[in-house]
Amino acid sequence: MTLHQDAVVADAHNDLLMLVARRPRSVWVRYFRERWYPQLRDGGINVQVLPVFVDDEFRPEGALRQTLRMIEAAHRIAEGNADLVAVCRDGAEIGAALASGRIALVLALEGCPQIDEDVELLETLARLGVRIVSFTHFGRSALADGSGEDGTGSRLTKAGVEAVGLLEELGVLIDVSHVGRSSVEHILELATRPVIATHSSAFALREHHRNLTDSQLRAIAATGGVICVNFFAGFLTTQKPTVDHLAEHIEYTVDIAGADHVGLGSDFVAEVFAETVPACDRPLIVEGLDTEVYVPGLEGPAGMPLVTSSLLERGMDPAVARKVLGANLVRVLTDGSSGRSGTGRH
Repeated sequence: MTLHQDAVVADAHNDLLMLVARRPRSVWVRYFRERWYPQLRDGGINVQVLPVFVDDEFRPEGALRQTLRMIEAAHRIAEGNADLVAVCRDGAEIGAALASGRIALVLALEGCPQIDEDVELLETLARLGVRIVSFTHFGRSALADGSGEDGTGSRLTKAGVEAVGLLEELGVLIDVSHVGRSSVEHILELATRPVIATHSSAFALREHHRNLTDSQLRAIAATGGVICVNFFAGFLTTQKPTVDHLAEHIEYTVDIAGADHVGLGSDFVAEVFAETVPACDRPLIVEGLDTEVYVPGLEGPAGMPLVTSSLLERGMDPAVARKVLGANLVRVLTDGSSGRSGTGRH
């Protein structure tokens, strides 16, 4: 058995729910089982974080409705494929899923357009199973500025500060991927529990505002959190991308943040863009990056063993590789479940 097959492999960011929710609810279960489960299985993925991202067409009026629809889709996927996957709210449920050979699915919010300033709705969403929350995407939200707004130097809003406190009380992880530099610093000043970056790479190797600086990497690690390195080619290099570019970001982040604080955050978007972007709008350029350039072999989850092979071939200690592949993310998801989990005040 190879290390990849034997290790717990956890991916902190795959937007597959966007494609599930585009389909009639009558096919959600079958579509996931036939299209996505084989890819996750072939990639050896044991824990998959499913972000809820609300596209522009639903904002602002339909954001909450689309959020609830995507969360419902995740639960129906799990109920209809109960022998294959389970939606997990805490470490115990993740452990039970892994012990039974099922993939643990963990719900996250990528941005918060669905709540605006109504921070109390985060508790409602936690009741529905959300375990990770990012305050914004590239732009500005009612809670914080995204990294695309770094020029403003803005910190968290009053509602954003309130959200940090509530999420920590609930034991829901705060995700700083996509959050602007000053807002990341503000979150880290306030944080008393582990903070996570679900899909961010190293700014020192690729100077893009979506990547994290050395000081940010160290500060996230100091909270006990994890930086999950993004696979998207544009955040890795300006050259023709290879899996070695990804491995370099992982190795660098381990060197800066420490072996206990690095994970994987694939951000597989090839199928999302292929299905959602009409031919007349291609190539789609986002934040100066061509969204159709990918690391060869890492267009989707089935390619995940390539990451392990590259890390080991480059000399990474197998014990460190196991941590990066999934043990670190599972630890933080487990430790982060000790709040009241949105199940009522006590």
